Amino acid sequence: MIANKKLLTTIALVVFVSGANLFAQPHVLVFSKTDGFRHASIESGKAAFKKMADEKGFAVEFSEDATVFNSSNLKKINAVVFLNTTGNILNNDQQAEFERYIQAGGGYLGIHAATDCEYDWPWYGRLAGAFFLDHPNPNNIQKGKFYVVQKNWATQEMPDEFERTDEFYSFKSIDPTINVLVKIDEKSYQGGKNGDNHPMSWYHDFDGGRAFYTAMGHTDETFSEPLFLNHVWAGLHYAMGGDNPVAVDYAKARPEENRFTKVILKEKLNEPMELSVLNDGRILFIERHGAVRIYNNKSKVLKTIATIPVSTQYKDKEGKTSEAEDGLLGLNKDPNFATNHWIYLYYSDPNKSENVLARFTLLGDVLDMNSKKKILSVPTQREQCCHTGGSIAWDKNGNLYLSTGDNTSPREVTYAPIDEREGKAPWDAQKSSGNTNDFRGKIIRIKPNADGTYSVPEGNLFSKGAPLTKPEIYTMGHRNPFRISVDKKTGFVYWGEVGPDASNADSLKGPAGQDEVGQARTAGNFGWPYFVGDNKAYRYFDYAANKPGVFFDPEKPINNSPNNTGLKELPPAMKAFIWYPYGESKEFPLVGSGGRNAMAGPVFYSDDFKNALRPFPRYYDGKLLIYDWMRGWIMAVTMDTEGNYQSMERFMPSYKFSNPMDMEFDNNGDLYMLEYGSGWFQGNDDARLIRIEYNGGNRKPTLQVNADKLGGAVPFDVSLSSDGTKDADNDPITYTWAVTSKNGFSKTFNSPNAKLTLATAGVYKATLTVNDGKGGISSQSLELIAGNEPPVVKFDLGKGNRTFYSPDKTYNYSVKVDDKEDGSLENGKIKPESVIVNIDYLPEGYDKTEIARGHRTAEAAAAPVSTKGLKLIEASD
Repeated sequence: MIANKKLLTTIALVVFVSGANLFAQPHVLVFSKTDGFRHASIESGKAAFKKMADEKGFAVEFSEDATVFNSSNLKKINAVVFLNTTGNILNNDQQAEFERYIQAGGGYLGIHAATDCEYDWPWYGRLAGAFFLDHPNPNNIQKGKFYVVQKNWATQEMPDEFERTDEFYSFKSIDPTINVLVKIDEKSYQGGKNGDNHPMSWYHDFDGGRAFYTAMGHTDETFSEPLFLNHVWAGLHYAMGGDNPVAVDYAKARPEENRFTKVILKEKLNEPMELSVLNDGRILFIERHGAVRIYNNKSKVLKTIATIPVSTQYKDKEGKTSEAEDGLLGLNKDPNFATNHWIYLYYSDPNKSENVLARFTLLGDVLDMNSKKKILSVPTQREQCCHTGGSIAWDKNGNLYLSTGDNTSPREVTYAPIDEREGKAPWDAQKSSGNTNDFRGKIIRIKPNADGTYSVPEGNLFSKGAPLTKPEIYTMGHRNPFRISVDKKTGFVYWGEVGPDASNADSLKGPAGQDEVGQARTAGNFGWPYFVGDNKAYRYFDYAANKPGVFFDPEKPINNSPNNTGLKELPPAMKAFIWYPYGESKEFPLVGSGGRNAMAGPVFYSDDFKNALRPFPRYYDGKLLIYDWMRGWIMAVTMDTEGNYQSMERFMPSYKFSNPMDMEFDNNGDLYMLEYGSGWFQGNDDARLIRIEYNGGNRKPTLQVNADKLGGAVPFDVSLSSDGTKDADNDPITYTWAVTSKNGFSKTFNSPNAKLTLATAGVYKATLTVNDGKGGISSQSLELIAGNEPPVVKFDLGKGNRTFYSPDKTYNYSVKVDDKEDGSLENGKIKPESVIVNIDYLPEGYDKTEIARGHRTAEAAAAPVSTKGLKLIEASD
């Protein structure tokens, strides 16, 4: 690379070897694509590989088309060589294809600038072994001394030390798994940045494939040096699989995303919380306001089978009420549900300040309320929100795990809530998470008995009878462990920890907030409110004196809070398994940035689904599924045999799930999931029960369903579209639109798109069904409301500033509302009390749920006001 580069160039060399004996000899494709700066030595490199192909017996082709990165081409390949690539050379789909190719056993050879590309693709950095840091300036080409550190097949024709002229890269993000072959002595030239450990060539087995890299190759002369060419051929030979290359096997690779189908079963749920798959075609789930609901896959009917009385509000000392996170929080079936029909619910008692774990009997689709057995209660304070936890899980020994939040307000401080002043207990998590004698901020482990009592299994954090402790505690030091799971084989407990809101570290208070995915191999203390992430320590803070103290010690946490009723010296703090802030994560870059809300799902084992109809492929065996409620992704986490983190990758990466809330596998192999929807503390159109199916054979069509508008006055003209619908197997597909309503309307269109006029007010369902003629049938619906034109709302700030906020300034505003059916504010037909105005101010790092709570309080005040649209929906039900 030249010292003052103004452009970036991309070029790669791809090596084909027939995996299915399609070629008599290995086949090499030189892939070149310019995306800026172009190394002049690329042409010399191509000539060298042409000559090498003639001498070593492989065919060679040249192209600049990135679309060669698809499975039909890559399945023929034994090694892919990136020759002086720079910049972003592959799009997301091509990256995914290359990852699958390596996982299938393919090989990679990188030359020189191959480490100067794809910086936003962490997987590639690990494959290549490092990323480019810099090179010497202004004299980028110098003479330097190399020395061999590992004598083997790749260096056998090299002297132990040698000098050569080239451009010498320094590196960052060097992968610890690489086997270094050759290093450079930084004292022999000027401008090195890696010190005594400056690698220049290396190799490693990676993610099912093989990777070799050399930093040599900037100059034209390099590609005529016998020493370099012999070294490159050795690397290429290794990458292709040696003397007896084996065909790539895509059964070992991550399956194509289009083999997974997201099936929407029901929409417009009201704050769905947790689900339990009953393994008989029924899915049981709960909603926060108390509804227990059951969906039947055979009849496709969703029923509310019970409503549990719950508390959802807090009242402070001044008597002000606000919507909280409490309600019906947790659900799971008994491990022996098929015979005893027991389910377990965790909910906020409507009469006492406590949360209750209770057992009920489910007889068919009837929840027997008289069968209630109260198993355990968790006393709480209900002055200040938030953090409830509430997830229920089981281990293979029949032990029940229950997560509880710290029941502490995050509003006073976005760091450690440890306000010890009198009357400030709701703002002090030392009363709960840091308290060995309190159930809050814990994961509790008990063994329920048939009579509704429970016993305490051995191996919890505190022994029975230990003073100032509760023996039911398995792990402590939690802020809000919202979703938990237990690995049925290892017994390891996983949970997502919703972390504090600080965007940046503060020298007086401590580190930036982190969300966590926790892993407990044994009982332990996971640090909150004294530590976060990988045991980043907070400082003690004296709120009365407004002075910081010392940093807490993870080896010996001390709880001296007057609100503590347990031990003062706590067990040593344990680090999180995975952790990430609002900003980009250095340790786990794939998680992205922005709002965060970590959740933990199941560990998948293919042996559990031997006779399943459509199990996930063996590729996911032993992987942990984690997900983020805010960011909408699901990750598959790979661990070693001891459970140590190795890597993560997006599952169904093109999907952004709508606030995933809970997930569980059915015995038939399907993954069921609840999506909470996009708005806090309310029902949402995108709050759903969904099913994710894997299809290893003929794939169902993938649907895109849209309407130009979802509601309007009658006569209501609407256009329905299936644009974007496709079949991954390229089968010819047929389209059917069916528009129906409960008032008897029914119309069918056998076309991809449809136009119609709805003359009668009401709620209509438009369903698109697509058939590929080979058994692949997909359907998806949307709801249309005729008879209610959306109101036109105008918010007028007059001549005031509309761009940015100025503190301590009065803003004069007016709101105008015009509704075609209901009139306007101006003519008095719409009453001012029917219009809710929320003005939000969000300081950096502030918990957005607090704003949503304020919205729900305002809306509750206007609850008696019913709109025409709401009446239409209620009538249709």
